[in-house]
Amino acid sequence: MTQMLTGFFSLERDIKKSRFLASAMPVASVEQAEAFIADIAAAGPDATHHCWAWQIGPHCRCHDAGEPSGTAGKPILQVAVAQKIDRVAIVVSRWFGGIKLGAGGLVRAYAGTAAECLRAAPKEELIERVRLTFHCPFSLVGLMQARLPEWGAGLETPIFDAEGARFLLTLPATSREDICARITDLTNGQSAVQIVEEGVLS
Repeated sequence: MTQMLTGFFSLERDIKKSRFLASAMPVASVEQAEAFIADIAAAGPDATHHCWAWQIGPHCRCHDAGEPSGTAGKPILQVAVAQKIDRVAIVVSRWFGGIKLGAGGLVRAYAGTAAECLRAAPKEELIERVRLTFHCPFSLVGLMQARLPEWGAGLETPIFDAEGARFLLTLPATSREDICARITDLTNGQSAVQIVEEGVLS
C-alpha cells in the first residue's frame, strides 16, 4: 500500500553533538519539491548541510549537499522507498557539533532521522484513480446522478446539450471495469464510456 503525507512534518535528533532536523512535505510536482527544499535551506542558513531527496511516482532525485558521496541523499531516498511513501520531499538539515561520524555513522544518522520522521508523520493511502466520460440521454440523467455517488465515483457537474448530458467522473482504477459495465447496463448500451486520464493519484 503506497501512502503520502497529509501535510508538513518535522523531527529532530541529536547524534554525537550534531543536530539533525528532518523536514518532510507532500509534493505533487518537481517544482513543488524544489521550492520546498529551497525554503528549508533559506530557513536554516546556519546549518552545515541541507541534504535532501524527493520521490514523485517513477521520478526521484537526491543530493548529499557537501557530505561524502552516498552518505546522505541516497539513504534518505531509500527510506521513502522502503516505507512506500510517494509524492514526498524530505530535507535533513545538520548542524555539525564537532565530532565526525564517519561514512557509516552519517548514513545511519541521515537515514535514521528521515525514517523516524516519515514513520511519525500523518499519512493517508494513495489510491490510483481514472477519469472517465460518457454521454447519456435526458431520460437517464436523474438516475445517473443518483447512482454514480453510490458507486464511489467522484462526479463533476454534468454538461448539458440538446440530447442529454455529458458526465465526467473520477473513480478508483480498480473499479473501472465494474462501473463501466454498470453504466452500459443502465443505459442499455446507449452510452459509450471513454477514458480521459489514467494514473490519477489521490
